[in-house]
Amino acid sequence: MPAAPPAIDRPSLQARLRAGADELGLALTLAQSERLIDYVDLLVRWNAVYNLTAVRDPAEMVTRHLLDSLAIAPLVRGATLVDLGTGPGLPGIPLAILAPERKATLVDSNGKKTRFLREAVRVLGLANARVDQARVEDLQGQYDCITARAFAALGDILTWGGHLLAADGICVAMKGVIDDSEISNLPSGFRIERIEPLTVPGLGAARHAVIISRYR
Repeated sequence: MPAAPPAIDRPSLQARLRAGADELGLALTLAQSERLIDYVDLLVRWNAVYNLTAVRDPAEMVTRHLLDSLAIAPLVRGATLVDLGTGPGLPGIPLAILAPERKATLVDSNGKKTRFLREAVRVLGLANARVDQARVEDLQGQYDCITARAFAALGDILTWGGHLLAADGICVAMKGVIDDSEISNLPSGFRIERIEPLTVPGLGAARHAVIISRYR
């Protein structure tokens, strides 16, 4: 475990998280909010050595990582989820904390990130989450929901990972400003159900969720 930087201000981060969750219409339990801040604490400590994210300030991590991830929670559905190119676990870990009944698979090909992910899953006690160090195109299985945040263009997400989407499943791709060329270049067999504007408390930047399903 990397040496710990100065301790985070847990009460301040908790207040920021809970206020943001309220704005999102999410009723976090005390245990969930504590675990989410535990995740930030772990990310801060590992980030000091392994450079897992460019965001350094814990308060900004709450906004730009936790609340940004949780903003798609109402859109995610099904009993199984795979988070492609999860990096340090975004949005997969916040979503797994929020919905312990859903099995979440966190996928990344980067070894240092998957080492962090395995430690995070262990420390946070996420019995519903597993980590897979792999290239997306090499994965097997079917999932009710695919999530992807800052991973790739829509066409690439589906070209590499579309085989993982169950027949009645959805892909929730997180984007900033919508690129029309991405929208018009989906692989055959997939369609955009809708594009949901997201308002992330405190972020002040354009965010959208693109909901994609199979033709059926």
